[in-house]
Amino acid sequence: MKSDDIVICQEYCPSFKRIEEVKEKELSESIIGRLADTFKVLGDPTRLKIINALANKELCVCDISELLDMTQSAISHQLRKLRDMNLVKYRKEGRIVYYSLDDHHILQLFCQGLDHVMEER
Repeated sequence: MKSDDIVICQEYCPSFKRIEEVKEKELSESIIGRLADTFKVLGDPTRLKIINALANKELCVCDISELLDMTQSAISHQLRKLRDMNLVKYRKEGRIVYYSLDDHHILQLFCQGLDHVMEER
């Protein structure tokens, strides 16, 4: 069997007990929408590079700009999208703005995804 073959049941026999158990744990459309929006924002390679950098250390916009070889304006635009989704937060120290991951969930989400793609199959 090739990996792109369609794999389905040979006989149509839904388990209504299992279906009801799953239905009891279904997420609301609002939650599903917010989760989808989070994954959309994380679906951008530049934003993932920023998340990766911030997973290691709090950085200012200038640091991220140099690290990714992008303009501060471009980095700021990406950080706004991450901030709007509560994935990163910032603090000001004088005229410098430092960014970090918003909380440990973001790091876990990133690390889980990274572990998944790094798995050898």
